[in-house]
Amino acid sequence: MSSFTVPRNVPSFGNPQRLAEDRLWASSGMASRNSRGHGGVLDNVQHSVDSFLRPKSQLPMYKDKPYTYAGSRRIRPHWRRKRSLLALVFFSICGLWFFGFFSGDSSSRRAASQWSWMGTSEAPGKKVDWLKRRERVVEAFELSWDAYERYAWGYDEYHPIAKTGKMMAPEGLGWIIIDSLDTMMLMNLTSRISHAREWLAETLTWDQNQDVNTFETTIRMLGGLLSAHYLSTEFPDLAPLADDDAGGLGEDLYLEKAKDLADRLISAFDSESGIPYASVILSKYEGKPSHGDDGASSTAEATTVQLEFKYLAKLTGEKFYWDKVEKVMQVVDDNGAEDGLVPIFIYPSTGQFRTKNIRLGSRGDSYYEYLIKQYLQTNEKEEIYREMWDESLAGVRKHLITYSSPSRFTVLGERPSGLDGALSPKMDHLVCFYPGTIALAVTGGLTEAEARKLPSWNQQKEDDMRLARELTQTCWGMYKWMATGLAAEITYFNIDNPPLPESAPHNPPDDFDPDPDAAWRKDFDVRANDVHNLQRPETVESLFYMWRITEDPKYREWGWEMFKSFVNYTAVDEGGGFTSLSNANRIPPVPRDNLESFWLAETLKYMYLLFSPNDLLPLDKVVYNTEAHPFPRFDMGQLFSTGWKRKPRDAEGKIIR
Repeated sequence: MSSFTVPRNVPSFGNPQRLAEDRLWASSGMASRNSRGHGGVLDNVQHSVDSFLRPKSQLPMYKDKPYTYAGSRRIRPHWRRKRSLLALVFFSICGLWFFGFFSGDSSSRRAASQWSWMGTSEAPGKKVDWLKRRERVVEAFELSWDAYERYAWGYDEYHPIAKTGKMMAPEGLGWIIIDSLDTMMLMNLTSRISHAREWLAETLTWDQNQDVNTFETTIRMLGGLLSAHYLSTEFPDLAPLADDDAGGLGEDLYLEKAKDLADRLISAFDSESGIPYASVILSKYEGKPSHGDDGASSTAEATTVQLEFKYLAKLTGEKFYWDKVEKVMQVVDDNGAEDGLVPIFIYPSTGQFRTKNIRLGSRGDSYYEYLIKQYLQTNEKEEIYREMWDESLAGVRKHLITYSSPSRFTVLGERPSGLDGALSPKMDHLVCFYPGTIALAVTGGLTEAEARKLPSWNQQKEDDMRLARELTQTCWGMYKWMATGLAAEITYFNIDNPPLPESAPHNPPDDFDPDPDAAWRKDFDVRANDVHNLQRPETVESLFYMWRITEDPKYREWGWEMFKSFVNYTAVDEGGGFTSLSNANRIPPVPRDNLESFWLAETLKYMYLLFSPNDLLPLDKVVYNTEAHPFPRFDMGQLFSTGWKRKPRDAEGKIIR
């Protein structure tokens, strides 16, 4: 490992955006939050939990792998599509009950006051107060965080119904704490950040004999620490703490912890090909191949660590971080994937793809996301990634886009047997990151109105924005179809045989008729094993991008409706916070008794940003990693460059040999 000592004062890359961002940030009203109270729903939060909690388990890998729920004996797949007004009213009351609305003690009365908005409706035509709605998101975060802090502090997993925690390593990895740092900073939750920093400084160690997933640990832990470093240094008025000020004892705490972790994770890249092994033993600085899939790594996992290590390289001046993750992109691209679409497994030993499965769902998704985001991260200087993105989007249109029947919603399917095989009309919820990413690629983070004034605007960009709108609507339909208004993990669609091509005429309804017998409902098909909802962020992520870029208020309204469904149907009684669901297509739903860390890191953060002024973390100044951790865009400077070139290709993207 390098002997480089992390500097106490990290340069701001000489980018003049900092002062401009500070002014914009101040105008967003964040400074006024410094004086807000920190009581919330759960007051007098305890900072420890009982010692009976279980010590160890395997790393969950929720981000890239849909969890398949087999159902319980208590609830066999006997769920109904029709919504009952009585059931909705009943469960709305239950939602308020979960927050202690009808309890008599003082803390419950405070909760009743705080959440009484759930029982009221806004006057028609009244101007929406989005900052007030944003406060509701903060309250939901506080409820979740304070429950975790009270019942499972320091544990990597939290089970809100049992009110217990669980470790994923002997001494804990900070799975929930680190993933939530930047959300708390944005919300200006100073006392909670202070407690988290105390745990990082006094308890967290990476020197543990623990096998961790390379990708998950990079995007959540390394990404969370780097984002916390960025926000705390560039925006010191957010959740201000004296010990992280310039010259303070903990000034570089986040960066020091990040570098220690990165030096362990980077050992995963010491394979014969440079493709990272699926996991790493932290204390041994040793990569390990996957236990399954014949030792192959997930393609998405191997290619969704670049933003994190490139930003760390820029911060520390350690070029080998950059070189290691850049090499991965070259190895993947040297396979010569047809039309820019890559199979979902790749061998670290040879750098060759395994199987022909093509999809933008699990194990494939964020490869495409990081193509355009790497281009944006270095201020649009690395054209190689823009070219790869453009090829992949054209390939998606050619091979994966079709339309449902009878309503003709736009569907992004899969090719399990390769591009020559049949199209499967299956969409993981994970796929719903894609429409927002398309819009981001079209405008580079500018509003659509601004981008249209540029000479670079053309018909292709027009078509791409149309596709982004159509896919966002399909993803929102996944929510509207379910009884709780919360999407299933996987949705299938009824399509024509053979599937309609992307060029086929289509004109789906603008709105989703609530009638349980409405024609649009026939297009969607959710199967019994797929009815779980894991609090995933992908759709609200796209709503956030679509609102910022198109400025169409319907995306905010959809997000608000989604948020209310989460509050109504995932709240846990007795102050437990919120939980994922095993069955989201029945009322009352069946809880799963698990809080996903990305509920705090992504879902609620994107809700907060969706309801915030658009100059809070503006899209043309930052880039979000796949766990919603914001990093600054930067210039490569003298030390860094794109160190590889693509091999010549034919019209289908195949390498000319």
